[in-house]
Amino acid sequence: MPGVPRRIVDLSHPVDDDTPVYPGDPLPRLSPATTVAVEGYNVLHVSMGSQTGTHVDAPYHFLDGGARIDELPLERFVGPAVVVDVRGRQPHGRIEWSDLAPHADRLGPGQILVLHTGWDAHWGSPRYFDHPYLTGEAAERVVATGVRTVALDALSIDETVLGGQPAGGFAAHLAVLGAGGVVVENLRGLDGLRSGEPLLSVLPLRLAGADGAPVRAVALE
Repeated sequence: MPGVPRRIVDLSHPVDDDTPVYPGDPLPRLSPATTVAVEGYNVLHVSMGSQTGTHVDAPYHFLDGGARIDELPLERFVGPAVVVDVRGRQPHGRIEWSDLAPHADRLGPGQILVLHTGWDAHWGSPRYFDHPYLTGEAAERVVATGVRTVALDALSIDETVLGGQPAGGFAAHLAVLGAGGVVVENLRGLDGLRSGEPLLSVLPLRLAGADGAPVRAVALE
């Protein structure tokens, strides 16, 4: 049938008690609240932060006056993706505008920029915190194209420094969120895509007033 995707690729990490989180964020905890054996039905008690696992940041994450996750247009979370291969970076490597400029003609309003760092291979290990990151200048140039959704397969769009803040602050977050955009973090499995321009869905839970929310990210090819 026309318009029906032939493949649906899961780009989300499962959430469990071992899910890595940004330093200082709440640890996820999942435990039975009821069981079939006792109450006759299963219910899971879930405790976690809004930025757990594969998730979306709303502008309110860094801006007190920014839009909350439930206030954003759904168009921020579904759209054609431009997947840019930036694999091969060293730990804490910088992703510059020069890395993205060859794809600039494909970037524009409604497009979702996806940075394929390959860093999901380190999920669950200490090295996951040493991920590459987007520079503030590059993020500003991306936003200038009209893009309002930036995603990657790493812990943060900005550098992560254990025990402190990155030298460059949170410049990439501020550039995207300050333009009313959203940031998607902790994707996985981008190497399983057959197309460099799939339709991407990163629809978040509708948590009232939240700075972000977990998503079930999928690519439709």
